[in-house]
Amino acid sequence: MAFINQISNANVLIVGASQGIGLGFVQKLLQDDKIAKIYATYRQQELADELITLESENSEKLTCLQIDITDESQIIEAVQKIRAQVNKLHFVINCVGLLHDETLQPEKSLRQINADNLLRYFQVNSIASVLLAKHLLPLFRHQERSIFASISAKVGSIGDNQLGGWYGYRASKAALNMFMRTVAIEYGRNSPKTIVVTLHPGTTDTRLSRPFQGNVPAEKLFSVERTVSQLLAVIEQLQQEDSGQFFSWDGSRLPW
Repeated sequence: MAFINQISNANVLIVGASQGIGLGFVQKLLQDDKIAKIYATYRQQELADELITLESENSEKLTCLQIDITDESQIIEAVQKIRAQVNKLHFVINCVGLLHDETLQPEKSLRQINADNLLRYFQVNSIASVLLAKHLLPLFRHQERSIFASISAKVGSIGDNQLGGWYGYRASKAALNMFMRTVAIEYGRNSPKTIVVTLHPGTTDTRLSRPFQGNVPAEKLFSVERTVSQLLAVIEQLQQEDSGQFFSWDGSRLPW
């Protein structure tokens, strides 16, 4: 990774690494000799078999942490475990996101609005990232360049919204963008070498997007490997003045 070129022993944290884009980042970064340590989080052990196998095969480099990032106490505990081993992080990316599950589907109309479901969207997609920002700050306060990225979504752009629907997902990703824009301003004062960005990965062939791939042209449906490579290419080009911005997978800036 170009932004790590000046650092011989970079430390990385991938949040939400049991599957999809997060797992793809772990697989890709394990191959990078400039990275000393990778910390990777997962929530459910039964969905993290591949990640845990990677840890057993790369035990010196990869450490897995089981946390639910909607629980602040679990974030605090995980950060304490990381700080017991290293005193700085150079790259953090939060890949956790909720669009649907067994009980939750994106709303097509106001009739489907449910307050509990809206709260879940915000807890996972918005609040978790700002809690991470709160507790990771001490690990970013160093003199080497660092990046704190969160996976957002183009549908979280207010200016780009032409179709409506998906109230909870759209609003929670818009809130994520605002949280991280605000974090970027505070980090600019307290951790000025850290670049804070939100990233739209494009439609990636993961469990999150699978029920909604029907109208996606084949050339716009990315493999996990392609998405990770594209996002790393965007990350490598980031400059300090880009902190607080919202980027698409092709490096273009998205409207708020």
